[in-house]
Amino acid sequence: MTLDDLFLTTLKDIYFAERQLLKALPKMAKAAQSDQLKQAFTNHRDETEVQVERLQQVFEAVGKRAQGVTCEAIKGLIEECDELLDDATEPSPVRDAGLIACGQAVEHYEMARYGALVAWAKAAGKKDVAALLQATLDEEKKADTLLSQMATQGINMKAAKAA
Repeated sequence: MTLDDLFLTTLKDIYFAERQLLKALPKMAKAAQSDQLKQAFTNHRDETEVQVERLQQVFEAVGKRAQGVTCEAIKGLIEECDELLDDATEPSPVRDAGLIACGQAVEHYEMARYGALVAWAKAAGKKDVAALLQATLDEEKKADTLLSQMATQGINMKAAKAA
């Protein structure tokens, strides 16, 4: 296996993951009680559409057809979110706190993948590809920070009081 092989496999993995998130984020937005959290998930879904387009540009830049490979990790993270919604059937600050945790688990997975892809693209001298992937990495970090702020500036305290 070469670094190019590893890059392509990881690229296919994150492409699959982003496409799965396009389906999961509206469900998460609908389940959120907090208007701010609903909006964050809705905005991130729109951002994810652009990220998928960027990934398609990366595939084109490396001369490969855009295609995903099943990502068990993202399937598991989405499944955990579904389990939360099955357990916490009513909108509440507690469910919102759980949704934030689910969202952050996804963001952290994405940051790990994009971080590796950026590093590998730079190592291979693919500056244009690295720039596309870095733009998405920056957005994922921003989404994670926003979720953290929502949790620490209100939702977690409301959840603790609701217990």
